[in-house]
Amino acid sequence: MSRFRVLFKSTAVRLSALYILLFAICAATLVFYVTAMSERLLTGQIRDAVKQEVEQVQRAYDTGGMNLLLRTMERRARQPGANLYIIAGPSGDILAGNVASVQPGVFEEIGWTSASFIYQRYTDSGFERRHKAIANIFVLDNGLRILIGRDLGDPERFRLLVRQALMVALAIMGLGAIIIWFAIGRNALKRIDRMSDASKKIMAGDLSQRLPVGGSGDEFDRLSMSLNTMLERIEKLNEGLRQVSDNIAHDLKTPLTRLRNKAADALDMADGETRRTALEGIISESDQLIRTFNALLMISRVEAGSVAAEMSPVELSAIVSDSAELYEPAAEEAGLGLSASVEPGVEVQGNRELIGQAIFNLLDNAIKYSSDTEGAGTVSLKLARHPDGICLSVADHGPGVPAERRDDVVKRFVRLDESRSKPGTGLGLSLVEAVMELHNGRLELSDTDPDKPGQRGLTVSMIFPAKAA
Repeated sequence: MSRFRVLFKSTAVRLSALYILLFAICAATLVFYVTAMSERLLTGQIRDAVKQEVEQVQRAYDTGGMNLLLRTMERRARQPGANLYIIAGPSGDILAGNVASVQPGVFEEIGWTSASFIYQRYTDSGFERRHKAIANIFVLDNGLRILIGRDLGDPERFRLLVRQALMVALAIMGLGAIIIWFAIGRNALKRIDRMSDASKKIMAGDLSQRLPVGGSGDEFDRLSMSLNTMLERIEKLNEGLRQVSDNIAHDLKTPLTRLRNKAADALDMADGETRRTALEGIISESDQLIRTFNALLMISRVEAGSVAAEMSPVELSAIVSDSAELYEPAAEEAGLGLSASVEPGVEVQGNRELIGQAIFNLLDNAIKYSSDTEGAGTVSLKLARHPDGICLSVADHGPGVPAERRDDVVKRFVRLDESRSKPGTGLGLSLVEAVMELHNGRLELSDTDPDKPGQRGLTVSMIFPAKAA
């Protein structure tokens, strides 16, 4: 019973019941209206036929008197489906005709009977069951009363047939509605139960749970997919928060400890110049920590989507060209060349500042990790349209990243052992990946020169979706 109570609380079921009730009311109203109109039409036709009979009988009486009247009425009364013909005395006693008896009081009226009346016909075995009829009564000059009428069996049968059809149709419709409710309702209740079970596990803290998707594409599936997308987002944000907490606890513990020790040593220094040098070192490390926290804050903002509202059409070609021009002196200072191949007129829907920051991070990494590699040559910056989207890539000829470590280097604070001597926070690629996710794109890492051991290089590609162009 509780299942049906839950089912009838569903808006869809309530709307279905309301539509069925409305349809039943409209169907019944239409049937009764059609029945009444059809009955009125048939009754009108009967009245016209009876009126013609009355005129013909009166004409026969006027022409041939009582004898011709009797012969005419007798001949007509013997025809198949004949009308009702009665000759009655002034007191209403039946003298002749094809009717055995009529309802008392019928002959008291002259003209059309005000309502239908009951009568009985003659049969070979006696009296038939009672029938209804309407009639026109007129009086002859000798006082006799003539009744000519018509049985109402056809309109009655028609009305009964239509009403029976209506009852059968409503019964079939009601039974079908119950069967459909039962079939669909059971499935809906099962899906609601599965969604409820998954929701309980989610509320218990298991964010890896997902609401079931049946594949039918109905409102339950659309709701489940939307909530699953939200859960994936929440799970990722929680995982990012956990990673940030772990990273702060582990990766920032060493620089904070070193900063604290330098401050303690500075307190013990008597020489002013030495103390000044130590304080400058403390300030430098403090600036590095501030940059790290700023990068963490930026990544968190991007992953949370708080800058999504700032999206607008931006000319990616101009951003890439400006970035190449800005970093060309830095590349020359590191003994490297910087080449740029930019397809003109490329636009995307995005955030100009975040895309620029992502390009700066990639160029900074490429220059930093290629500067100590002999024969590293040139850092390449390229922007071009591809069938699967818009590709913005930065390629260097440094030591590269092993294929098995590429999933790791985009995580926060992860740095390869050989690169820990380089200054940095280990957050550059994490920010770039977050920016690409915000722009519905993806980040791809590959070898620049896979056939050169120790100098394979790294190509980082930012793939923007084609529909964003």
